[in-house]
Amino acid sequence: MSSERFPDPVHPGQEVDRRRRHRRARLMGATRRGVIFRGVVVAAELLGFLAFDSSALLLDALSSLMDIGSTLFLMLCIRAAARPPDHNHPFGHGRYEPLGGLQLGLLLALVGAGLFIQQGHSLVAGHHITSSMDPRAWMISLVCAIVLEVAFRTTRKAARREKSPALETEAWHYRIDALSSALATLALGAGVFAPEWSVSFDHMGAMAIATMMAVVGIRAVQENMHQIMDRTPEEPVFARVCNAAMRVPGVLETEKIRIQRYGPDAHVDIDVEVDPKLSVDKAHRISQQVRAEIQRDWPQVRDVTVHIEPFYPDDH
Repeated sequence: MSSERFPDPVHPGQEVDRRRRHRRARLMGATRRGVIFRGVVVAAELLGFLAFDSSALLLDALSSLMDIGSTLFLMLCIRAAARPPDHNHPFGHGRYEPLGGLQLGLLLALVGAGLFIQQGHSLVAGHHITSSMDPRAWMISLVCAIVLEVAFRTTRKAARREKSPALETEAWHYRIDALSSALATLALGAGVFAPEWSVSFDHMGAMAIATMMAVVGIRAVQENMHQIMDRTPEEPVFARVCNAAMRVPGVLETEKIRIQRYGPDAHVDIDVEVDPKLSVDKAHRISQQVRAEIQRDWPQVRDVTVHIEPFYPDDH
């Protein structure tokens, strides 16, 4: 017999909120570690510049300072994306995260293109800046390259675990910086043994880094645009939602499933088929249980819209 009052909503439980908070904490932890890594790099390279008067170390330090600013910007985007829905944003604020990644990708692509043009012009025009090379200067940039490579690996691991294209963009930024420091190591080393070729090698290495920077930036723009433009996610995500819905007693089949993913949020629209003789009250209860089960299985889901359809065996 149906209830005489509207049924209470079915909540997925506190575990969902806890896992969402943990995701944000892990992303913020990864970005904080990145700031620390880059801070160490800046301090080492500035000390190297003061000790050895190396322009390569100075430029690398200034570049790392700019990168710290972009990382802080990404942290603000991750924090903003975790805000819950409000009156003006009923679907949440999750798009802040891919928006931040999009802007970082654009920055990488534009800076890479600009550096490629500038370094190519200097190489062709023969604008060489000479300086005395201390035989110990290359060790500073080598240590910085190792630190930045560690930052790349730890940040990429966190980005892939949490499905964050914005953080993966930041991770590849570390890889580019690590390669830049590695090339600075080669240039400084070459300057010790072959000073007449060191500047040309430096320009060519910088052009290679600039090309990689532009390519990675363009790929980052594409990945973050996919989330902003609601591109269909990968097939295993649909299977996960379908399996969660089918675990609810009373669900006989699922039909249309539509999924939007962006940042820490996902929205699911699903049709579930039930016994056509069920009362509206029982069908509504099933829909509430489907929503809660999907959110329990996949805490990234902010909301679920469930459409009830009658099940007929020969209708598939």
